[in-house]
Amino acid sequence: MNRRDTPHILLINPWIHDFAAYDFWAKPLGLLSLASILDYHGFTVSYIDCLERFHPEATQTEPFTRYGRGPYLKTRIPKPRGLEDVPRNFSRYGIKKKWFKNDLLSISKPDLILITSLMTYWYTGVQETIEALKDIFPNIPVVLGGIYASLCRNHAIRHLSADRVATGSYGENIFKLVEEYTGFSVRSRINFDDMDAYPYPAFGMQRKIAYIPLLTSKGCPFTCAYCASHFLNPKRMVRNPKSVVEEIGYWNEKFDVKDFVFYDDAFLVDAKKHAIPILEGIIKEGIDVRFHTPNAIHIREISRESARLMFRAGFKTLRLGLETTLFENRTELDKKVTKEDFFQVVSLLNDAGFKKNQVGAYLLVGLPEQPIHTIESSIETVKKSGIIPVLAYYSPIPHTALWSKAVKSSRYDLVSDPLFTNNAIMPCQHEAFSWKTISHLKNLASM
Repeated sequence: MNRRDTPHILLINPWIHDFAAYDFWAKPLGLLSLASILDYHGFTVSYIDCLERFHPEATQTEPFTRYGRGPYLKTRIPKPRGLEDVPRNFSRYGIKKKWFKNDLLSISKPDLILITSLMTYWYTGVQETIEALKDIFPNIPVVLGGIYASLCRNHAIRHLSADRVATGSYGENIFKLVEEYTGFSVRSRINFDDMDAYPYPAFGMQRKIAYIPLLTSKGCPFTCAYCASHFLNPKRMVRNPKSVVEEIGYWNEKFDVKDFVFYDDAFLVDAKKHAIPILEGIIKEGIDVRFHTPNAIHIREISRESARLMFRAGFKTLRLGLETTLFENRTELDKKVTKEDFFQVVSLLNDAGFKKNQVGAYLLVGLPEQPIHTIESSIETVKKSGIIPVLAYYSPIPHTALWSKAVKSSRYDLVSDPLFTNNAIMPCQHEAFSWKTISHLKNLASM
């Protein structure tokens, strides 16, 4: 069958509504993977990114900032109901509305629209995107997926105007979904239980490739109280190290990509069979690129060997999942690290060659019943270790062990509206809370 006779699927990365947003290596990897799978099976595929940093209508587009990151265009909008007292501006992040409309009008009418979602408290940006889509294509079904859709399915059904809310990973269900809405049937040509069988994500559909996210595994063997990874990806899957090295080489050689970002939740788990062969392969092939770990590395999994190999392979931004330095009283959060683990790993990274500005430790801020003085103490401990404290503001997430405690302790009604889970407002912080608190902690961390 001629590709022109197959259904046209439009994939959309929506706007963000928030008090602040920045492209810290944030790409809709699942959506772009879905685009490549549909393309691989012969569908006509279009992709529009409402967060496009390199839109041709933008008059002052910075090519890249450090390591491919950069600011989104933003447009100030009214604050949502219930957050009027927050002393910060609220904005739509992404391309102008008229640019989006023109982009939609420039493509042929789709048969089905797929839109993703990320943070639960960004759903108003998703809704505005859906409304804009329905203005241009009023009779075309819109299917919503992604993290918000999976974590807050009932809320999405009640409050968003999508025709379907799809939860979980895409898998083979995408073909059933397409057949239901378009009548077109296709037989899967890949094994969805084998990550190495997937075609590479459709990063080539972007106007510019500032960086490439890498997913070398799915799922996490840990069950940290603040994280929903076990709910979103209950099944552990791991790629073949050789295929990971080949993909890095592909993007580097064909598109001259220099920056690669690991999206794994547990990259160093079972390192002897996974991470170490990947690192050795990169070094052996002489691939001259840079690597970053915004999702954090588990501290207890770092060995002298892995630290040395990460440095030699080109890791430039290393983030450690520390969370707190209350080492004796952290079992409610996780069981990932002791005081001895932390200081030993810092020493190993220093010995491997990493500099202070390359290594940071995430510290959770705004946990339920978390005293401010414990955050201050954690910041000071990390600074004394010789690396950078990186504040990670806690966002309450449904389906996590901390959710019920967060609901009880919050000054907002978290159950009624995901907007109130926004980490920018520290929804679970009570003790001596003021908007100066955040500035104080930021200043302490940067001094």
